Amino acid sequence: MPLHGRADFAILSALDEYGPLSQAELGRRLGLDRNDVNGVVNRLDAAEQVVRETDPADRRRNIITITRAGSAHLSVLDGHAADVQAELVHTLDESERRQLHALLTKVLAGHTPQPA
Repeated sequence: MPLHGRADFAILSALDEYGPLSQAELGRRLGLDRNDVNGVVNRLDAAEQVVRETDPADRRRNIITITRAGSAHLSVLDGHAADVQAELVHTLDESERRQLHALLTKVLAGHTPQPA
């Protein structure tokens, strides 16, 4: 998956999971710099995969919402991610895959993303 594909995947996944978010909240949740978030949101907005609207409660903020086209694109990206994951772990048996999953979950639970 190209670099921009990973950023698209991260932002679309967050919007799919959490619902509409401000650009600042997207950056915090994903550990991304606000300029990086802005660039990705601009690209996704141009592709009509997200909608950017001014927050009526605070006109200085933008609220980002995933669109149907964004959800469809996320499904394609999910498929690519699943293919890559299957390729990476194809030599592991089911027990080893569960162990790897448990260890990676533990590592991620102890990690706090830092802005880029």
